Amino acid sequence: MSGFKSLKKRRRIQIIAVTFVALAGATALAGYAMRDGINYFRSPTQVAEAPPEPDEVFRLGGLVEDGSLVRGQGTQISFRVTDGSYEIPVIYDGILPDLFEENQGMIGQGRYINGTFEAIEILAKHDEDYQPRELTKALEEAGHPVDPAAADGAAVTN
Repeated sequence: MSGFKSLKKRRRIQIIAVTFVALAGATALAGYAMRDGINYFRSPTQVAEAPPEPDEVFRLGGLVEDGSLVRGQGTQISFRVTDGSYEIPVIYDGILPDLFEENQGMIGQGRYINGTFEAIEILAKHDEDYQPRELTKALEEAGHPVDPAAADGAAVTN
């Protein structure tokens, strides 16, 4: 009878060990799959004070600086993004969102290479009262007041 109990106990320990190994493996696989999907948000001040590595993909957000928008050949465009404290030059080759314009909020995804943010994607706000949470926070940290209705990260309908 005691051999039966020790066999049950050993089987239970084996099941628990296999469960932990499977859970650790699943967690490792999920982390590996998401390694390229995690993009950190940075303001121009954060980029200027601690420039990221050239191979790091991240999101840069701020306001498109007035008078900085320059259209090149085809779909090439350059502009500066500011949070009121620092300006970061941006280059982008692609079709911009319809609502993209100067003095408006934007978030771009890309890399910071040789002092220029090379965007692979540009997002613009979608109505006059919307502002991404990250952009709102960055502007507030830079000492710029933000409309409380726009700070909830969702569109406000009138």
